[in-house]
Formats: sequence, structure tokens, C-alpha cells
Amino acid sequence: MTNLHRRTFLKGTLATAAVGLAAAAGLLKPTTVLAAEWPSAAFEAKNLDEAIKGLYKASARTASGSIVITAEPLAEIGNNVPFAVSTSLPNVDSMSIFVEKNDRPLVASLNLKGAGGYFSLRMKMARTSDVHV
Repeated sequence: MTNLHRRTFLKGTLATAAVGLAAAAGLLKPTTVLAAEWPSAAFEAKNLDEAIKGLYKASARTASGSIVITAEPLAEIGNNVPFAVSTSLPNVDSMSIFVEKNDRPLVASLNLKGAGGYFSLRMKMARTSDVHV
């Protein structure tokens, strides 16, 4: 091993050791977390009403003609179902997708503050079911 390669190797080893020691000592922990609190009750719920209550603290739902769902009427493969949602409602803070007959109905909950009222995703559906947004 040449002297230059040896120095590079030693520098890398020392830097890795220093970062490892700092992490072990608790010096490299996040002080500010930007994510919202995880709604575990909603994602662990076994039925639609529990999931909605766990996420929004209420189970009341109202139909709206301002939300447009774009999806296959019948997906051949339930493991990868393309799905899109758009809305003409102003100032939408969040939207969530629930698949009624999934073992865990809450599929996704998105924070849309400051964004347009559109998103798309691919989701897993256990069987033919109603989808709620």
C-alpha cells in the first residue's frame, strides 16, 4: 500500500470512528422534527369508521361533487392499482384515501397545505371495494 492510499484509508477510518462515537454518545440526534405526529390509531384500525375517527376524531362523512376520483373501474391486479384524486375545493389542507374492505382501510393521508388539490398514487386493494376520499 502506498503512503497516499494509507493516509486516505486512515482519514476515512478516523472520520467513521468519530461519527460513530458521536452517534453513540447521543450528540447526533435530531432536535427539530418537521413531520406531523403519526396517526397510529387510524392506520391500525380494522374498519372504516374506526380509521376515520382515528384520523379526524369524528366519523361523519358527507358526499361532495367537488372531488374527482380517476381509477380503473375494475383492477385486474389488486397489488398495484393506479389511482388519482383531484378537487376544485379551495385551500385543501389534507386528503386521505380509505379502502373499505382492506384489512387496514386507511391507505394514505396526505398533507396538501400550499399545494394544488391533486395527487396520484398506486395502492393495494385486498378485494373489490368502495374507495373513500
